[in-house]
Amino acid sequence: MKDDLTKVWNKRYSEEDYAYGTEPNEFLREKLNDLNPKSILFPAEGEGRNAIYAATLGWKVDAFDISDEGKRKALKLAENKKVSIDYRVGNLSELGYEKEQFDTIALIFAHFPAIVRTSLHSQLSSLLKSNGIIVFEGFSKKHLTYREKNPNVGGPGDIDQLFSEEELRNDFFDYDFLFFEEAEVELSEGKYHNGTGSVIRFVAKKK
Repeated sequence: MKDDLTKVWNKRYSEEDYAYGTEPNEFLREKLNDLNPKSILFPAEGEGRNAIYAATLGWKVDAFDISDEGKRKALKLAENKKVSIDYRVGNLSELGYEKEQFDTIALIFAHFPAIVRTSLHSQLSSLLKSNGIIVFEGFSKKHLTYREKNPNVGGPGDIDQLFSEEELRNDFFDYDFLFFEEAEVELSEGKYHNGTGSVIRFVAKKK
């Protein structure tokens, strides 16, 4: 499965244009403005638009993905913006991050296969300091209806890779949710996120 997913994302990120644009996700932009820049991790970061934005604000940024092409594009964008990030490629368990290393983790459209999602969320949680913050936005299970009407809005076509409130609250059971909503949004993020969709987003503090 990993090799197949790597091929899919390498193909998408090998295109000349940035698949989801070079501007940060709007929810992330809004929430980072409420936080003091410290250390932050971006899982499944793709071409780096969110990580590079955080770096321009003074955050110490780490990011990872399974795609070498994603890293290549991210480092190119970082060079253009005159910032630096630590970007690693591979499976999370192999990347050498330390427990309680980060003050913040940003999960922005980080959709994982259902069979490993809860485990990955647990691994990521172990990397966050006590009282650390998660900023999260991902497509809800309702999004499948929107995607069927307009494939250009993007997102997984497999409902098991989409999120429900119950699943997320179970995965992050040891957090205080400071903000949580399921909302209809208008996306205009590069070539692959365009149109009306349904997202779940939250900010939570680790207990």
